[in-house]
Amino acid sequence: MDTPDLRPATDRMAGLLTGIADDQLGRPTPCPDYTLGDLVDHVVGLTEAFTQAATKTGIGDSEPPPPGDAGNLSSDWRDAIPDQLTALADAWADPDAWAGMTAAGGIEMPGEIAGLVALNEVVVHGWDVASAVDADYDPGESELEAALAFIGSFPDDDRGEAFGPPVDVPAAADLLDRVVAASGRDPSWRGA
Repeated sequence: MDTPDLRPATDRMAGLLTGIADDQLGRPTPCPDYTLGDLVDHVVGLTEAFTQAATKTGIGDSEPPPPGDAGNLSSDWRDAIPDQLTALADAWADPDAWAGMTAAGGIEMPGEIAGLVALNEVVVHGWDVASAVDADYDPGESELEAALAFIGSFPDDDRGEAFGPPVDVPAAADLLDRVVAASGRDPSWRGA
């Protein structure tokens, strides 16, 4: 199995996060229940959970994450989160991460699925962050294709809490807009 490289997505997310000013943390995001600061805290949790999933540590101890909360951000989050994103990409660069069973967020799953969840989380939440601060966002085609295939594996009537209802976009929409829409977000959303 060819496994996706998470490094471009994690590097892009790190760049976005380090550019966020303190006075932007209260901005809305495409995630209706999250301010930008809450979403940044969610990124902390997902990097920790999916790094552990890749290394197969904490299996059996995995629990559903608490909601993101900007009040949980440490004073050094602009340095700490990029380091966590690097660790996430490093962990998924190991072919063993994609094999066997693992767990994240209290859910056991095959490693190959956990890796796709991790990539999807970073790609889609990267768009959320970029949209909230009106920054450019240009993921690679292979990242977007992997995210779209993953999201598309969920039937529209059985998306759980992972995604909102898909948003209709024109058939000619670009790949990023199709990924965003498939994840239940309006590709035209901008918070800034």
